[in-house]
Amino acid sequence: MLELSVAPSAAPLACVLEHHDCGALDPAVRVQAWQEIAHPWVDFQPVPGHPLEAELTTLTLDECTLGSTRSSAYVMRTGARRALRDDMVVLTLMQAGRLRPQAWAGKGPGALNLCVAREPGIFHWGPGARQVFLALPREEARAALGCEPATRLLSARCALAPAFSSQLAHAALLLRQDGLDGRDHADLLRATRALALLMLRHLGRQGAAADLHDAQESLHAGRRAAALRFMEQHAHRPELDAETIAHGAGCSRTRLYEAFADSEQTVMGALRDIRLQRAQCLLAQHGRVPVGALAWRCGFADASAFSKLFRARFGCSPTEWRARSRGADFQAKEF
Repeated sequence: MLELSVAPSAAPLACVLEHHDCGALDPAVRVQAWQEIAHPWVDFQPVPGHPLEAELTTLTLDECTLGSTRSSAYVMRTGARRALRDDMVVLTLMQAGRLRPQAWAGKGPGALNLCVAREPGIFHWGPGARQVFLALPREEARAALGCEPATRLLSARCALAPAFSSQLAHAALLLRQDGLDGRDHADLLRATRALALLMLRHLGRQGAAADLHDAQESLHAGRRAAALRFMEQHAHRPELDAETIAHGAGCSRTRLYEAFADSEQTVMGALRDIRLQRAQCLLAQHGRVPVGALAWRCGFADASAFSKLFRARFGCSPTEWRARSRGADFQAKEF
């Protein structure tokens, strides 16, 4: 979010493609220099213990910027600076890593959001963050929405949100290719901008109902994400139940059920999948540990029930899976 470098220009005649790597900067001034290159509108600070590692590619035409970025862990504060071009909104698709904003619960890959640079906010980015974004003048976004834009998660119920997310993901790939010329870049940026404005107009027509959906969806997504993190940390405990998971996610059991139902899942079904996927990995890694012992490590108290669940999920028994994994590994080494 907001990882862009925009050079002021009254009327650019062509696209400007730029690539920046913080590794090329003097270590003594790297953080300060990266602030000016990649975060001109916000306050930016790497997380202690996570040395700055970041790359940024931007494509700029007129007052619109399309970009792709990756970074190590950092904290970003919006609304704290009043840089030359802070009157912008940024549509961001998260491709990897985790984000914990102050305004809503944490989110991960696939999340699409709108951020208003001038609004106060605090965003905690985890390590390995990767995203693609489109920055537009705030006035242009306001005209499309029919109201003042505000920082928000964009609703999956908007019919055009998946199409715009797909456009951003493909644009990120194209920015890294060498076969495009200036005209191709300009067409790519204009097409992405047009789809963004079409999506914003659609959201504006949804009005208050869309805002309600967004708020509810954000709560569900946050509770679900918190519950999944808790499950990952405690999946080895056979006694883990919905009540304990709800407490760990900071909500009631009813709200937890609602959050998972919203994504057409069940709480215990999600926990079972986490345990089975963990068991699948351990079976391939530990060839001599008894299956029953591995099942216990993954939270299955009954080895027989574990075997039945494993077969139903993966189409073979745990022992057969281990044998196949070892055979595939042997063939790979022989090759």
